[in-house]
Order: sequence, then C-alpha cells, then structure tokens
Amino acid sequence: MRVVHQASPWRALFNEHGYLDTQALNAPLQHLFSKLSSPQISLADAYAWQLPLVETLAHYDLPAWRIAQIISDHNALLYRQAIALSLSEMEAQGWGKPPVDYCVLLLGSAARFESLLGPDQDNALIIDDYPDHRHVEIDGFFQSLGERFTQRLDKAGIPLCHGHVMARWPMWRKRLSEWQAQLEIWSGDRRVKRVQQTNILLDFSPVAGSSALAVQLGEHIASILPKVSLFMAEMAALLEELPVALDRFGRVASSPQFDAPHGHAINLKHQGLMPLISAARLLCVRKGLRTIATRERLVMLSREEKVLPVAQAELLIVAFERLQQHILDQQRYNKACGQAADGWVDLRRLREDQRLLLKFDLQQIRAFVQQVIKA
Repeated sequence: MRVVHQASPWRALFNEHGYLDTQALNAPLQHLFSKLSSPQISLADAYAWQLPLVETLAHYDLPAWRIAQIISDHNALLYRQAIALSLSEMEAQGWGKPPVDYCVLLLGSAARFESLLGPDQDNALIIDDYPDHRHVEIDGFFQSLGERFTQRLDKAGIPLCHGHVMARWPMWRKRLSEWQAQLEIWSGDRRVKRVQQTNILLDFSPVAGSSALAVQLGEHIASILPKVSLFMAEMAALLEELPVALDRFGRVASSPQFDAPHGHAINLKHQGLMPLISAARLLCVRKGLRTIATRERLVMLSREEKVLPVAQAELLIVAFERLQQHILDQQRYNKACGQAADGWVDLRRLREDQRLLLKFDLQQIRAFVQQVIKA
C-alpha cells in the first residue's frame, strides 16, 4: 500500500488569483499526447504508450471502470489502424479492395469496453453473402486480411489468442448466412463446447467495416436463442463451472482448480468478474436484451419488472467496479515491478476494509449467479 500519493491535477484547476487554469490542468495529458504527435509512430509504440496513459488517468483519479473504457477505446483504435495498414498493403500487392462488405468484430472484454492491461486478441469477421463459386477468391482475400491484421497486433504487443478465437481462422470468419446457420447448429442441443462457443460470440462489437452486418447478426441471435430452452438450460448449468472466490463458509479463498502463484493470490478475473459477467449475459439473452457492457446490462435488467431489483443491481454494479479496481491496481503494481499484468490479486496488498468489502462483493456475486441458475 502506498501511503504517499501525488497531488491530483485537479488541484491545479484554479490558479493563485482564483481563475480557471485549464492549461495547468491539462498539462499531464498534453505531455503524454505530445509523444504520439508523429505521424510515423508504429503500432508497437502506440501500444506501449497505453501504460503511461493509464498511469496519467489514475493520476486524474479516474476509477478503473472508466479507465477500462478508455483502454478499450485505445485498443479499438489500434485494431482499426492494423486493419487499415493491412488493407493498404494488400492493395499495393495487387489484391485490390475488399470484394464485398465485411465487418471485423471485437469479442469479449474488448467488445464490452471492459479491457484492462495485458489483453490478448479475441476477434471475428462477418463477410457479406456471396455466391459459392466465388468462395476461394473472396474467402482467400479475407483470410489474408485476418492473418495480416492479427499478426500486426501481435507484433505490437497484443498477443494472438491461445484459443484461436481470431478472424484468421475459418471458425471465426464466415459469411453472414453462415454465421446465422452456425448459431442454429450450436443452439440445436446441449453440447458444452457449442454453448461455450456461443458464449464467446454473444459479446461482440463492430470495430471496422460495415456495422450493418453486426446489427443483422445481433438481430438473428435475439430471435433464436431465447426460444431454445434446452440450450439455455445448458448455459445456466455452465455457470456452476465458474466458481466465485469463496469457500463453503463464505470466506475469501481461491478455488483448488486454479494454480495460484502463492497462497495469498486470488484470481479476481476468473473467480469474480467472469461469474458476474456470465450471469448478467445469460439473463439478458433470456429477456432478449441486446446490451453488451456488463454495467449497462445490470442497469437494463433492473428496469425489467421482476427480473432484478434496483437495489441488487446497484450492489452488483459497485461490486463489479471494485473488482475492476483491485485488478487494475494490481496490474499497475505488477508492471512497475516488471511482471505480467493478469487477473491475480495479492490479498496482502489490500487493507482490512478492502478485504471485508471484497468478501461482501463476492457474496453478492455468488448469490446472483445462483439466482440466475435457478430462474
């Protein structure tokens, strides 16, 4: 814990004569942005700029959930730059322009605008429908695009997804009609793998290309999933496999299935955020709500009669925000020590009041998950 904290830039809002001094207030951001002024800056340098950005935003006393939105916006910008560079390169090499409309999708935390430090890539590609006889030509173009922009992002510092959830692979690169048919196949029975793949796709946001294709896919999802009861039941059953970081006595504890780096480590991403995110997602799918971000999902659910009481939604939103804050604080500390930014939090770095609130927040999340499973 750091007892001494640097004075916030907000204290420079008024000068000694009582006038607004916006130049002094903006000085930390101006200094930071000056490093990105060169038009020749590489993707790697732009990504490396993200950590100083986070430190500056923390200096402005922004909460982690707001910083996560800005990190996500910055990552989306890097995606668009990588895609634009790849398209320009392909055109220069004789590929020409995209033969049909397309839409690159962000998936997971990036799509929910909840990215913290150290994300990997999760993306997909929708291609507008085209005749089968042009498949080699058109899919070949978008395969090359997917390989190029994901490789650029990897070199910049956003690593390739270990689970291969990327537009470079056919599983995550399809025509719109193929995506629609794929969802009908995935939702046709209770196979765990198909439910898991659907869960990955449910959180998506367009980042480049024609967003109309993403809208059509979202409409198709909303039209079929709430009606397939067996599939929805399996989605609920899978929530049981996302344990909250509490033991059977309600005390904060890591699950044995997670290989903790030490005895005081709790993975608040997998044992806190993910159960809450997944439960909120499932409840929204059941109700046909198409909001993606977790905070907005909880707000929307609280507006639905007899779904989620407002008071409970408020507790869950605060719990979500506090967990994000714990993870980001730990990630910043890890980065300062030359370590990886991940979802593990060292409980020894939390004050007693923070540990008590963490226990309360995790209890609220576990109760909500059980409520969604039984609904």
